[in-house]
Amino acid sequence: MEGLEEKLKGLSLARRSLPEEPTYLLDVALQPAGLLAVACSNFTIHLHNKDTLSLVGQYQGHSGPLCGVVFSHTSPDSLYSGSADGTVRGWDVRRPGSEAVQVFKSGPSHNYCSFDLNCSDTLLCAGTEQVNDEDSFLVFWDVRKPGGKLLGVYSESHSDDITQPGGEDEALLATCNSDSSAGSVCWSGAEFTQLLCLSHDEGLHLWDLGQLDTDEPLTIFSTSDARGLPLLADGGGVDYLVGCRWLQEAQRLLVVGGKNSGDLHLMECDHAGLRLLRTLEGGHSSTVRCFLWDAAGEALFTGGEDAQLLLWKPGGEELTSGKSKSKKSESALRLKSRLHKKHGYQREKKGA
Repeated sequence: MEGLEEKLKGLSLARRSLPEEPTYLLDVALQPAGLLAVACSNFTIHLHNKDTLSLVGQYQGHSGPLCGVVFSHTSPDSLYSGSADGTVRGWDVRRPGSEAVQVFKSGPSHNYCSFDLNCSDTLLCAGTEQVNDEDSFLVFWDVRKPGGKLLGVYSESHSDDITQPGGEDEALLATCNSDSSAGSVCWSGAEFTQLLCLSHDEGLHLWDLGQLDTDEPLTIFSTSDARGLPLLADGGGVDYLVGCRWLQEAQRLLVVGGKNSGDLHLMECDHAGLRLLRTLEGGHSSTVRCFLWDAAGEALFTGGEDAQLLLWKPGGEELTSGKSKSKKSESALRLKSRLHKKHGYQREKKGA
């Protein structure tokens, strides 16, 4: 089987998509049947063909910044989106442009900044921003019930915005402190016992929860600022971290970082730290906000503040030549993207 390095080495820009109006692309999800869902900073959700990147539909309905999109695992025609407007909405991708088929809510003061769906598609969980500068909450619904039955709420596990869902009390097994607000987390390792956390101030922390019942330390690797690591060929570092993903087929932990110019750096993370695998140039012209690795197609999708959705494939040859100019127009900079601002969670008081 071809190694991960060889697969990444062969990547080149194959397709490029730009929306008619400038908007930040904040998150991307893949439907195995062939659709990409993209969360945009203008509160809309775009549906694209994953092979051509052509726009096939969009959804409107949220009135606040989106915190992500995710497809159902067992019903691929079902798409979910979470928002700071205090709702998680379910959409039928067979009916682009239609109203949400499900709307999940909790307290009127709850503004969601993270959410996820369990593997069996029975449980939906959303994390809230701080309420009255005090507590944050994890809210749970039964997806199978009409109207989305509210099952319960966890509190007191977090003292700041819950940007990635977790648990509480007897359900709370361990606490790992990143010393800053967590931007994204992912489970990794052969037994999925390792947890990687990227913080909003570019910290990176890899823990092994398999060591909970031992005297061994939980921390595998940790750096408070990945920007200071000499990862690049010129001895420099990345300007920011985009996200992370465990590649099950390759059994490797992929971390993506970038430069403000739009260049992307694909890295591996393990006990030895971060190691550069591949640099992608000539695609984006500003900060990249999201990425997705399609293992079946051996393709990489990226989206950013330049409003571009890009497809990178082995042997890809872009249909239109030339690097698109940044779409960061004055109107784009006025877009309501408070929740998704790259360093929007940095405060004098920092929490885990």
